[in-house]
Amino acid sequence: MGSERVGDMSATGSRTGHVVVIGAGIAGLAAAHRLLGRSARVTVLEAADRVGGKLLPGEIAGVRVDLGAESMLARRPEAVALAREVGLDGRLQPPATASASIWTRGALRPMPKGHVMGVPGTAAALAGVLSEEGLARIERDADLPRTEVGDDVAVGEYVAARLGREVVDRLVEPLLGGVYAGDAYRISMRSAVPQLFQAARTHASLTEGVREIQAKAAAGQQTGPVFMGIEGGVGTLPLAVAGSVRARGGEILTGTPATELRVEAAGGWRIAAGERVLHADAVVVAVPAPAAARLLREESPQAAAELAAVEYASMALVTLAYRRRGLTLPEGSGFLVPPVDGRTIKASTFASHKWGWIAEEDPDVLVLRTSVGRHGETEILQRDDAALVDVSRHDLREATGLDAEPLATRVTRWTDGLPQYPVGHHARVARIREHVARLPGLAVCGAQYDGVGIPACIASAYAAADQLDGDLSGIRALAANPVHSLHGGAGE
Repeated sequence: MGSERVGDMSATGSRTGHVVVIGAGIAGLAAAHRLLGRSARVTVLEAADRVGGKLLPGEIAGVRVDLGAESMLARRPEAVALAREVGLDGRLQPPATASASIWTRGALRPMPKGHVMGVPGTAAALAGVLSEEGLARIERDADLPRTEVGDDVAVGEYVAARLGREVVDRLVEPLLGGVYAGDAYRISMRSAVPQLFQAARTHASLTEGVREIQAKAAAGQQTGPVFMGIEGGVGTLPLAVAGSVRARGGEILTGTPATELRVEAAGGWRIAAGERVLHADAVVVAVPAPAAARLLREESPQAAAELAAVEYASMALVTLAYRRRGLTLPEGSGFLVPPVDGRTIKASTFASHKWGWIAEEDPDVLVLRTSVGRHGETEILQRDDAALVDVSRHDLREATGLDAEPLATRVTRWTDGLPQYPVGHHARVARIREHVARLPGLAVCGAQYDGVGIPACIASAYAAADQLDGDLSGIRALAANPVHSLHGGAGE
């Protein structure tokens, strides 16, 4: 079995301090990229045979598409800034259309505006989506006594208490489900929609709190698109980051799962990865919670236990390509589907409408995709690919009238793809970080901590890299002046 230590001066020239990053999803790659900019030596270990995690570029009927996440929030700076830093500035593209629909109560209805994750500032904002009874229930919010939220509360529980279940079931649930593939009645408001949680703590009326959020947003109105895509797919972002990591001298080893992580007696870390044994001054654990729990169970059993308790939702994406001639779809980028309506799919994206680069690659091909699977739903994902295509085509026909035979189909399964943020999630994350902080030279990042979106994952990676940069500064000081560091300053 080979043994490598590449953190000394002889191996790295002017670089001091070797960091091993475990996991080459966007979080791990972003952490590696940041650390290389701080004069560290970096090795990235990835169990899969590719980098990128849940960001996956692909193709269908000769057209490039995303087979995982397809857009990134542009109102947070991290993802767009990283894309520009790794040479993708000229390929950044906003959606060609910002309008969408919701398929509920038997019809495609325009997605309401004037809400925060489905929670309206006024009843009128949801007219056309809710029944008259549902709209009337919203009006009662102003007269209800305060609903205490304590340290945390489920989004669905709180919103239903203030505005009625119809708001949750018809709008909040599908919007949250599009992000977490979870259950609004279990998802933490503090972690998933923090601005609503803060409004709930400071206002007796929820609608009043939402109006304040909207007023503040209008006062500091950001220009530019809310979301951003990348020509060729968001899945090309991790490929570009990986290319930059390698160009900066970092090493990325795919097909190399880390199987053991131990503190070394002389300081630093020992990482077993297949036939390799690596020695590092610091480690970033950037893998999903179950894998992180396995790696940390020897050195931090408390952190491992907390990570092992994180639940995940599985889902599948069904991508379909059609000959465009003679086909007509509704306007907009697609639609969401409330679970209460009893449909199988939970959303559909009209990819050729949403992304100009897809439409331009082959104007004769129309690309759509659907998503199926939510937290706790297991039966649907046990069906084979052909069955998932069939149910997707059935629901698309019911919603849009599309009844043509597709040119090609692809089913991409994301088993345990999305971590769940139940009530108390923020406290669990705080406990994990408290336990991890007791081990110098160790940091964690990824979707299971501070947000599942691409910018949130990158932000968690940067925080991990910055934390380790402080740990490595001591190593650099020792290398620069070993006698002074070992024996103390003058006068001691």
